[in-house]
Amino acid sequence: MTEFEQLRIISFLERVREPFLQIVPIAEEDASWNILLFIIKQDLLDSPVTISALASVAKIPYTTSMRRIHELIEKGYIHKRVASGTGKSFTLVPSEELKQSFVLYAARIKSLLAQTFGLRERLEDEEDFYFGGSYFAAQIIPPPQLIGSLFRGKRELKFLLNYDNYFASMMNMWADFRNNMSSRRNFDLQKLPELHARILQNSACETSNYDIIAVNAPWLGEMVKRGIVKPLTKLIENSSITPQDFHPSVWSMGAWQGEQYGVPIYCTIELLAARTDLFQHDKLEYPGTFDETVAAARHFHKPSKMQYGVAWNGARGMPVASTFMFLMACCGESILSLPKSQLFFTVDKAKGDELRPRIQSAAGLQVLDYMHRLVEYSPPDILEMDWDRRTAAFISGETALAYCWTVRAARFEYDIASKVKKKVAYLQQPRGPGGTSINPMGGFLLCVPSNLPEEKVELAFEAISWMTSPQAMKANVQNGFPVAPRFSVSADPEASATSPIVSIVDRLAKKNLLRSWPRPPVPEYRMIEAVLGEEIHRALRREVSDGEALRRAQEQVDSLMRASGYYR
Repeated sequence: MTEFEQLRIISFLERVREPFLQIVPIAEEDASWNILLFIIKQDLLDSPVTISALASVAKIPYTTSMRRIHELIEKGYIHKRVASGTGKSFTLVPSEELKQSFVLYAARIKSLLAQTFGLRERLEDEEDFYFGGSYFAAQIIPPPQLIGSLFRGKRELKFLLNYDNYFASMMNMWADFRNNMSSRRNFDLQKLPELHARILQNSACETSNYDIIAVNAPWLGEMVKRGIVKPLTKLIENSSITPQDFHPSVWSMGAWQGEQYGVPIYCTIELLAARTDLFQHDKLEYPGTFDETVAAARHFHKPSKMQYGVAWNGARGMPVASTFMFLMACCGESILSLPKSQLFFTVDKAKGDELRPRIQSAAGLQVLDYMHRLVEYSPPDILEMDWDRRTAAFISGETALAYCWTVRAARFEYDIASKVKKKVAYLQQPRGPGGTSINPMGGFLLCVPSNLPEEKVELAFEAISWMTSPQAMKANVQNGFPVAPRFSVSADPEASATSPIVSIVDRLAKKNLLRSWPRPPVPEYRMIEAVLGEEIHRALRREVSDGEALRRAQEQVDSLMRASGYYR
């Protein structure tokens, strides 16, 4: 359960009790209830609570409330926290036991409400329901035509999605609005490698098992070349979707050679996260270059205290391959010879020599040198560190810096176990030698499988239109997922106020500092990724020299591209 949910449940409890006190003549204030609810709420908001402030919310005589507070302190429900160097002043906080008990209580309340409103059938399903105020707001209920189509047809849409926190939340929102006509069985969430395999398996079926599939943006070229996804251009032209509301770089992620094959459901940006409290305490400037990042990581690296400098994706395969490609971009280079300086260039327009690899290059050596230096000031398991592990390392306070996707960085602020909430600065990608701050962009596209029967396509696209609407995206932003790819959502004051990530991504987009070419979505992308994931990892393990690793990767990718017929 997120902090958003807990705060909304507290708000609900406060509001639902007020009418009872106003209407029922014998109703009396419950001082303990008022005190405990207030102190838990302020703790979630990271707002200090003094004993006098706590006494005032009890709504009983002052001396009685003070006696009640001291009883709660003696019983261990409330703890004193020293607030000054002299030790004479203190603030009050709920005990860990009280906080854990409240989480269990809130989950029970959430479950009962879900059952009462027909959003879930069984009490044990509370974790499948997200308690967000916007879930009950009329403005994001699916349009009547979509609801009517689903009810008249008495059928449920089936989804194949990525296994991450965004799609899990979206799954719950969809199921809630479907009023129990949909269930978890209709959502197949798979991690990236398994998602790709499942998409290929489904494409081999005579009839698709899914109405809507989520495609990782770099896979689009392969999906189009294999004929796995339907073109959506004509459907989009006759729909409420406004391409101009998406940043051009984001919208183009779903396009291939003049056709739109997918609608971006979310975009995520790879940034550098830094602990504000540590940097401010030591009066250090935030890093803006490779060298400055290494220096900052070295400064905070204290292995004897289980504190390390920086977390990043160093694991073999997809994680380290992505890191290498992103850092190449910060050195001003792509892994392919793309005309990346053109403002409106997209990879699908590249041909011939533009698709030759540039892995064996000065930029490649600079990136490997930087990665070796980062290894020195990273956690011991850095060469096994993937997306989940680096997020966990930063959330737990293990590292002072972390490269991170914005979709995962949302957990820094909203995860109950986070030790870094309200202590994070989100920085642009540090520049490499001779490079610039290129901020890699990723995300997922909602697509319709080519083998979905024609009579089902319109309904599937109607669902995509709603799921990618400003209203639905705003709801997800407000519920802790600051990754909406629409200008209108970023400009909404309620949405932008939810997280500093919303504003920095919007600012980078408007400065045209977001790029998708660092991971070029050519049909051969996954094979290129596999080569880099092996050879770069061998260099970091010191099994081969940097030059040898780059040479081997260059030759293998060159062979792949020649075999595809791009050049001789």
